[in-house]
Amino acid sequence: MAQLSNDQNLRQLANLELFAGQVVEGFITGLHQSPFHGFSVEFAEHRLYNNGESVKNIDWKLFARTDKLFVKQFEEETNLRCYLVLDTSSSMNYPGQGISKLQFSIYAIASLMYLFKKQRDAFGLCLFADKVDWMSQARSTTAHMYYLFAELEKAYAAPKQNAVTSIAPVLHHIAGEIHQRSMVILFSDMMENSLDAEKMNSLFAAIQHLKYRKHEVIIFNVTSKQHEVDFNFDNRPHHFVDIETGKELRIQPNQIRESYISALQKYRHELQLKCAQYRVDIIDVDIEQGYNGVLKEYLVKRKNMM
Repeated sequence: MAQLSNDQNLRQLANLELFAGQVVEGFITGLHQSPFHGFSVEFAEHRLYNNGESVKNIDWKLFARTDKLFVKQFEEETNLRCYLVLDTSSSMNYPGQGISKLQFSIYAIASLMYLFKKQRDAFGLCLFADKVDWMSQARSTTAHMYYLFAELEKAYAAPKQNAVTSIAPVLHHIAGEIHQRSMVILFSDMMENSLDAEKMNSLFAAIQHLKYRKHEVIIFNVTSKQHEVDFNFDNRPHHFVDIETGKELRIQPNQIRESYISALQKYRHELQLKCAQYRVDIIDVDIEQGYNGVLKEYLVKRKNMM
């Protein structure tokens, strides 16, 4: 199951665990039925025994069946530490009808958490707009997952109004808080930097701070492709409102479509070049396309780190 059929069904699915479980289990089934069936997705309750470690947790019954030494893996054990960083600024509330960028990101993050939990990876959460509003430690327990789900549900239920984005200080804060090599996964529409070279430089100074601390960074650039990328609006007068600043513009889309798309493509090209320079993965995510792409990109990155 990649995505629920419509926003009404999505809203009815209040239990994040149920939704995330459906997404992840459907994704795993799809992996095994696709050309990616050889992809290493290990969800076993055991891991191979390493020479020299304690033998107290060896599963001797499994050894009798397989002639191989496996160690029972417990809740607190972890392979990787991941921090999910969610932009909750007002621009993420777009579009007003159907699923918004914020809602999509919340369900994508819940699905990733469910996947982390199955893989015994530790995970934390950071919510921000112009500053860090809330941040957790990274743990791998079921209770921790429920705790973070509750925070995601709060963000879903109370989207911010007139809240601007400021990513750079948030990433600097995170770099100062995380003391072990981790994967930092940012969900944002990246709109803050589109017309401001200084903000772009500040963003990548913060990313460089994370990279200096040996963290890996993935940016999921969340957009409504139809409207924000393709600028696909009916050719009639429209009233556009900046939902972060309240600035208003009345215009006929055809009059600015070409210049808008040109400016956006230039910005996105610069963003991609900068990410390549700093060895940061940036993945475009269309809120109409479901969650499987997010899960697959995470697994690719995880495989490269392990």
